[in-house]
Amino acid sequence: MSRFRLDRRRFLTTAGIAASTLPLAGCDALDGFLSGGSSVRAGLAVANGLTYRVQRMLIGADALAPEFSSSEIRQGQRPNGSTDPNEEAYVALKTSNFADYRLQVHGLVEQPKSYSLDELRNMPARTQITRHDCVEGWSCIAKWSGVPLSRLLDEVKVKPEARFVVFHCFDSMNVGLPDTVGYYESIDLIDARHPQTILAYGCNDAPLAVANGAPIRVRVERQLGYKMAKYIRSIELASTLSPYGRGKGGFWEDFGYDWYAGI
Repeated sequence: MSRFRLDRRRFLTTAGIAASTLPLAGCDALDGFLSGGSSVRAGLAVANGLTYRVQRMLIGADALAPEFSSSEIRQGQRPNGSTDPNEEAYVALKTSNFADYRLQVHGLVEQPKSYSLDELRNMPARTQITRHDCVEGWSCIAKWSGVPLSRLLDEVKVKPEARFVVFHCFDSMNVGLPDTVGYYESIDLIDARHPQTILAYGCNDAPLAVANGAPIRVRVERQLGYKMAKYIRSIELASTLSPYGRGKGGFWEDFGYDWYAGI
């Protein structure tokens, strides 16, 4: 089991480094390297599908990621990726300390809902001390507090045809593209309902910092860090990932990363 995980992490790190360097050569090179007919894209897709099936067989739906003691928190949560979105709507929310923030939960649900930050904070919460493992090779232990995503899914009453939870975010990226692209990410309903999957509004006994994704970020503790979307604007339930971005399920996945990043 440990060898399987080590080999997978080495593969993901290599793929991530390769994908992250390609935009420097321009989007044409990136599109050619990871286009729909590319042998590299096909190889990544096969590896991703195999990993997903094997890990789902080996790890139960409710198996927990390791949790740690407070004494093992050595530093603040390391920021990475976007650390201060400049979208006008987000800047306005940040200026008001997110008093006007509303989290929309919509899509394939029977009762779409909207939640303020205070409403989320007043729901039954879960606190967990877990390790954030980044595809870049570093890790960081932190204490996270938030509302289990499963609670919101129960409230909105997910329709039977829904298979995925899509996170739409306030931050945008360009990585060498002609235009910026809104960040998005997705997980399946198995991980969405996992007891450690929370919408975190607190980190290390303090309100979530802007650099770490305020006001809300998702924690998906059994996957690598790029799956844990920050600056969440809305959550959408969907039956397919094809309408979003390039149809691969996330911003980085559209550029070659695995959709399922289980560890």
